[in-house]
Formats: sequence, C-alpha cells, structure tokens
Amino acid sequence: MDFTSFIPAFGGVSFTVLAFVVSLSIIVFVHEFGHYIVGRWSGIHAEVFSVGLGPVLVSLTDRRGTRWQLALIPFGGYVKFLGDKDAASSADVSALGTMRSDDLRRTMHGAPLWARAATVAAGPVFNFILAAVIFALIALWQGQARDPLTIGELYPLPFEHGLENGDILLEINDIAVPSIDDGSAFSTFWQGLGNGDTYSYTVKRGDRIIETVGPNLSLARVSQVVPRSASAQARLSEGDVIVAVNETPVIRFSDLKTAVEGSNGATLDLSVWRSGEIISIPLTPKRVDEPMKEGGFRTVWRIGLVGGEFFFEPQLTTIDLFPALRFGVMQTWQIMRGSVEGLYHVIVGSISTCNLSGPIGIAETSGDMARQGGQSFIWFIALMSAAIGMVNLFPIPILDGGHLVFYAYEAVVGRPPAAEFLNILMMAGLTIVLSFMAFAIINDYLC
Repeated sequence: MDFTSFIPAFGGVSFTVLAFVVSLSIIVFVHEFGHYIVGRWSGIHAEVFSVGLGPVLVSLTDRRGTRWQLALIPFGGYVKFLGDKDAASSADVSALGTMRSDDLRRTMHGAPLWARAATVAAGPVFNFILAAVIFALIALWQGQARDPLTIGELYPLPFEHGLENGDILLEINDIAVPSIDDGSAFSTFWQGLGNGDTYSYTVKRGDRIIETVGPNLSLARVSQVVPRSASAQARLSEGDVIVAVNETPVIRFSDLKTAVEGSNGATLDLSVWRSGEIISIPLTPKRVDEPMKEGGFRTVWRIGLVGGEFFFEPQLTTIDLFPALRFGVMQTWQIMRGSVEGLYHVIVGSISTCNLSGPIGIAETSGDMARQGGQSFIWFIALMSAAIGMVNLFPIPILDGGHLVFYAYEAVVGRPPAAEFLNILMMAGLTIVLSFMAFAIINDYLC
C-alpha cells in the first residue's frame, strides 16, 4: 500500500508544507548525521545534534553525552561539537584556552586536520549516499521489462484492440520484436514501425500464435505530470490520452512533442481522452532550459508531460544488485553535475533565472510529488539530497565547501587563516547565502 494513503486529507497548502518539512527533515538529518558519525569515529565529541532550529520541542541525552533534539523551525539543523561557541561551529576561544590536551583533541578545533576535514566532508557525502541508495532501491523495486517483451497490464485506452494481458509480442507490422536489452536494435525497430494509428500484432498467447490489431505502440498517454508545469496547472493527470492538438490528430507521443516545440509559446487546445470521454483543455507551453548530454543548455517549449514507452505496463523481472547500484550512482552524479552547470548558466545569464527554485518552489514541488504517490515523493527526496549535498560543497564560507577550502589552505601553509580574516570571510559567506536565498524567494514569485 502507498504510504501517502495514511496521510490525512489536509488542505492544499497544509499538505504542501507537510511534504516539504518531511522531505527537508530527512535530508537534514542524513546530512548532519554524516557530520556526527564521522566526527565520532574521528574522536570528536558532539554535544548537540539538532534537527531544526530555534526553540527545542523535545530532547534526550545519550550515554555518550550528546543531546539529540527536535527544534521548532524545520528549515535546517546542526551538530554542535565540543569547543564550539554556537551552531555555526565558531571556536569558543575562552573554553578552548582552559582545556587539557586530551580534551582539546576531542574538539573540532583541536583535532588533527584529517579528522576535521573528514567530519566536514561527511555531510555532503552522506547526502550523496542517501540519493544513490534510494535510486538503486527504486530500480530494484521497479525491476526491468521482461525479455521477450510481454504485456503485463493493458491500460484503459480510447481504442478497440485484440490484445490481452500476458501476450508475448513476437512481431509488429511484420517486424520481429528484438530483445529489449539490445538498445541499438530496439531503436531501429521502433523507428521502422511508422506513424499509423493501428499496428498489426503477432503475439504468443499460451500455446497459440495469434495475429490481431492494436493501437500505435507509443501513444500520447500521460504517465507522469511534472510539478509546477503547464500540464500541472491545467490539471492533466496520469492515464489521460492526448488524441489531438488544435484539432490535428496525435498518433504518437512524438507528435505531441513536435506540436508543443513548434508552438512558440502559443496556447494549444488539447483534446484529451479521460475515463471514456473526450474533453478540451487549453494549455500554454512554458519556455524551459534543458541540459544537453554534451554539456550546456538548450531552450525549448514544454508542457511538462512524461509519456510511457508503451500503451501497456510490461511484465517485469528483477534487476541485479550491481546494475541497480550503478544506476543509483550515475543518477546521483548527473544531478550533482546538473546542479553545478545549471547554477553557472544562471549566473552568466545564458539561461533564465526561472530555472532556479527557492523554498516556495521546492515546497510546491515536494507537495506535488507527494500527491503523485510514495515512490515519486521518495525519488524527489533523493534528487534533493544529491542537489543539496552538491550545493553544500560550493567553496563559500559558512558552507561545508568553504570550510574545506580553509583546511586546504591550512594543509599548504601549515597554519589556519587568521581569526580576524576568517571572521570577515564568514560574514561575507553569510551575506552571499542570505542574498541568494532572498533572490530565490523573489524568483519563486516572479516565475
């Protein structure tokens, strides 16, 4: 059962806030736990582990003397180590000056350089691990299409056909269906099918070989609606089938994509089959900057629909652990890379600032993903974990990346930066982060 079915039917805003708080709290906990556990392994004592900021709601102290607490403001968290003056890990100079050498070793400021660097780096690294594990588990849970391609479950469609659940697809339009594991052969097969609204199918049904007629293999059926997109605003939903755009028939999903990309932002009149009825939905595509495989971005028009490969759910088989883990790592790497490239292109002005989401946009997205189901919401948590981990590695003072830069300086020069200079840099970093957050919030309203 989908875990979101247990969530009470709150109002739209309340549900969005709840989804945002839950997702952010999970990401913050994992990030701060990375700091905590690697610090502990490195001999650095944590006095406070806090999920949330501000007034403490509930707390308990473990046998190691660490106070674990949940605070009122759910937009952050911290680990306060021995010798820290505050949650920002600035040094408590007076306390450090009176400590014995063995106690000083247990502080963040008296520990060896390797221990401090490992403790700081562990926060983002744990975010990356969380993302990769979630993506791998989802791949294991979903599995992969069985070979040979077999119909697992036929979706409701606006067409009559002679196919049944369990049919093994042997030929389509007299072309043998290749192994789905052979990407090149399957791509060639797909392109050779043509754009007819019906195909001839040769299937194995039980012990019989049957020839029948069915719809185009790649209908414009909605499998997912992208949050905050034009389709989300128009209330399109999973299972809708787009049959026409501006009264021009849509046979394949690629026909819909062509119509949207060629719209130049003009409003489109979509004819949508939904639960046995044809309804008309006006929809205005949005300008979107998309990353390219070779790097950089391209500007296109999009409505925010994801289509399935087939008009049916294929029978699935399990995927091996190693390919699933590889998928998880590669997916995490792509998000990390995309976060850096996207921010760079926004800063230099090559793509719109509307590609940058602030707290409001992220909250809206988290609510939309939670409404789409538990798997979508968990996928979003993994995506955000990877992105937040990457942002924390940016070399800005007060972020983890800034601290690592200071440690690199110390490793080269042999001493840490002067305290006065460090304070100036920390204030500059705080100004940069707060300015960026303010810009992102304003951007949420304007875009």
